[in-house]
Amino acid sequence: MKKIFQLLCLLCVAGQAYSQEQNQIASTTDVETAAAPVTRQIAIIPEPVSLVRNTGVFVLPKKVIIQADKSTSVKPALDYLQLHLSIPTGSFVTAHTDATAETIRFVLNPQANPALGKEGYQLSVTPKLITIKANTGAGLFYGVQSLLQLFPKEIASKELVEGVKWTLPCVEITDYPKLAWRGLMFDVARHFFTKNEVKQYIDAMVKYKYNLLHLHLTDDEGWRLEIKGLPKLTEVGAWRVKKEGNFGDFTPPTPNEPKDYGGFYTQDDIKEIIQYAKDRYVDIMPEIDVPGHSLAAIASYPELSCTPGAEKYQVRSGEKIMDWSRGAPPIALVDNTLCPANEKVYAFLDTVLTQVAALFPFEYIHLGGDEAPINFWQKNDAIKALMQREGMKKIEEVQGYFERRVKTIVESKGKKFIGWDEILEGGLAPNATVMSWRGEKGGIEAAKQKHNVIMTPTTYVYLDYSQTKKEDSVTIGGYIPLKKVYNYEPIPAELNADEHKYVLGAQANLWTEYVKNDRKLEYMIFPRMTALSEVLWSKKELKNWDDFQPRLKTQLKRFDLWNINYSKADWKVEEEAAKTTN
Repeated sequence: MKKIFQLLCLLCVAGQAYSQEQNQIASTTDVETAAAPVTRQIAIIPEPVSLVRNTGVFVLPKKVIIQADKSTSVKPALDYLQLHLSIPTGSFVTAHTDATAETIRFVLNPQANPALGKEGYQLSVTPKLITIKANTGAGLFYGVQSLLQLFPKEIASKELVEGVKWTLPCVEITDYPKLAWRGLMFDVARHFFTKNEVKQYIDAMVKYKYNLLHLHLTDDEGWRLEIKGLPKLTEVGAWRVKKEGNFGDFTPPTPNEPKDYGGFYTQDDIKEIIQYAKDRYVDIMPEIDVPGHSLAAIASYPELSCTPGAEKYQVRSGEKIMDWSRGAPPIALVDNTLCPANEKVYAFLDTVLTQVAALFPFEYIHLGGDEAPINFWQKNDAIKALMQREGMKKIEEVQGYFERRVKTIVESKGKKFIGWDEILEGGLAPNATVMSWRGEKGGIEAAKQKHNVIMTPTTYVYLDYSQTKKEDSVTIGGYIPLKKVYNYEPIPAELNADEHKYVLGAQANLWTEYVKNDRKLEYMIFPRMTALSEVLWSKKELKNWDDFQPRLKTQLKRFDLWNINYSKADWKVEEEAAKTTN
């Protein structure tokens, strides 16, 4: 994937291979609507709000002048377009603030166009000039993504491409997103992915106008973030013995086996990744998963556990930790929870969250809260004393107590608290945001309580699930084909119009228990992330599966060009697209 994503780092996901039958385009003027989809050679994903195809074509000259001011808000879009045009086309691309013979014009609206909001844009292509207008730099950046998808597929090459007619159809596009939160989660805890691989993930995201990367930084299998003053978190918690076999089926290692599988990000690494994302209008939300999924932290500092003898967990290699045979909550086979009755835990989290808050500028910190077993808490004297002191009647209330304590720490750092939907069970803390993963029930409940919600249900957007019933790759199970992702609607019908505003957006999650390397990562996210991008960006009435398939077919050509290991599954997009275009 490193070679593949070098293409993604250098070059943009381009538009479809433009037909040589230019006269056919020049003779048509179509307004694209989902209600009346037409066979077309324009194939932008996600689908714009409005696209009008006019007569004529634009021919890219050998000398390209981009007129744009030198403001910091314009620079990311300008740098991106210069890079992605110059290499494959061989054109000499320059930028000027006051050009008289410009090829491309960037315009920041002097008075904001309220229809475009913070991320919308207007793209105009005429035979003589390309113009992108927006209220913000983010809007210009997203306009650039759509512009590049109008070019022939060879725009994605990292080398000069000879013999290509660099032409564009003349269009007028007005576009803006449906949802503000358009995210992908990347689990770098179960298997470690390098700093450059995280950047490559970001590169893939921005081609389809995603704006939020959720980094799952800690779990039972690894702690991936340097915390100054707590060196064992990365000296011990970031490493384990590498074993062959499937995740969760490994034989526990012997004491003399080397713990050299893993890795972590230094704080300088994180700063570099954050800047890289910022230059592409992607926010990064960190997740420190507590009180469950904390075995890496406990292996590093056993005193954080309620259970004596936790130091033996310093040797971990994916051995089975929880028993799900009796449903949720799971039965812990080893105690992988921080102890809510231990004040050392809150001091530990204060240290961690102080540094996390200083590193990550995004307004939210995710504190997990999912799948915390209670069976070790039930027999712990300190937990029993806590319950008596706090007047708790049920063991489930213990996690609610923990979440409220942690939320106070998060807010003391000037950040907002977000967790998985289990945080509802012990009584939801004021102002907490819920990430609804166990279906949509938790999100609906939270929105009705006037809490902000991010929808990420296993039933539609878990990218670690199988894509075909005849899956030839080992996965965690489940079945979410491409069409099911595309048909997802993040605003539940159970919510009334006033409650819709609490659904900030949605995201897909890539858990990596069975994703050990970048080639498997590609297989799991491509092409489902393209389908989800349209769910998140495009208006509900514009979504049309029959229209999406031929547009996706043009993206497959780019995947082939990059040598992307995408899933072909059994959704027959090639055959269906052929029927549509013939």
